[in-house]
Amino acid sequence: MKKKILISDIAKDLGVSVTTISFILNGKAKEKRISEGLTKRVLEHVQKVGYKPNELAKSLRTGKTKIIGLVIEDISNPFFANIARLIEAKAYSRGYRIIYCSTDNQPEKATELIQLFRDRHVDGYIITPSEGVRESIASLLNNQLPVVLFDRYIPGLATSHVITDNVRGAYDATAHLAQQGHRRIAMVTLYSSQTQMRDRMDGYMRAIDTYKLQPYVKKVNMADDEPTVMADFYAFMEHQQPDAVFFATNYLAIAGLKALKQHQLPVPAVVSYDDHTLFKLFTPTITAVSQPIEAIASELINILLNQLDGKEKESKQVVLPSELIIRESSMLQTSSIGN
Repeated sequence: MKKKILISDIAKDLGVSVTTISFILNGKAKEKRISEGLTKRVLEHVQKVGYKPNELAKSLRTGKTKIIGLVIEDISNPFFANIARLIEAKAYSRGYRIIYCSTDNQPEKATELIQLFRDRHVDGYIITPSEGVRESIASLLNNQLPVVLFDRYIPGLATSHVITDNVRGAYDATAHLAQQGHRRIAMVTLYSSQTQMRDRMDGYMRAIDTYKLQPYVKKVNMADDEPTVMADFYAFMEHQQPDAVFFATNYLAIAGLKALKQHQLPVPAVVSYDDHTLFKLFTPTITAVSQPIEAIASELINILLNQLDGKEKESKQVVLPSELIIRESSMLQTSSIGN
């Protein structure tokens, strides 16, 4: 086994004190008036021998782990996966590493994971909060730990968050369907008090009121598996027979589309909140409300890094616009589906 290179080995090789080597490796050469020549010689030797500092010892010395905890709903969902990838790249460029995990919207799991990150002394937190985690996040804030929420927020809790305008996005989706001549526009959503779900329902209802239509709402339990969601959606379609459906999430849309195909039902006009890679592959292609993933990731990491650098003293709330991407599914009266 190759012997681990220690800072004392470098000091011995160069005939320089361990303290001087430490100052140089910690970026304090100018502060300690160490010559540029010696600094260069030390850094070149460090690279040559492949010295790696002890990160645990460094974190104990500086109080920083250079790690950010990312707690998201579901890493398999393209919306969260793409944001996680962009955050990771942006954090890496600033010298931070990301550890991320999925809560599956389970409060107990979310609480446990937040505590796990606290035990690991991560420097900051980016969280999509599940219901029931208010106390955990309030505790982070009370301990002055950097926190940014996204996709949703917790009313009455003064924390930074980055969201899209869910009300406007849902309104535009529903209004678009009404403008195509549809009069029985249904919404499929979740039993949830989370802000993004409430706002999407609000946007749907505002558009229904604007166009003087009757609402048709189907709510799904978050804990239900896909076959249960598909069966419930099929029963709802058979009973209410809407001519258009607005799905509040992309995974609800996928389950609904599968149910239509399985039962060989005519496809109503369809719009989903949140785009998905599969939506371009369905026939017809699926209209979607697309959230600005790059802008969300940039705002999240910038706010958190500013908090970590002490530049962001007050909580900051960012609301970004979404975009309605019109495809075939909202333009056709009836169709059949395949993929």
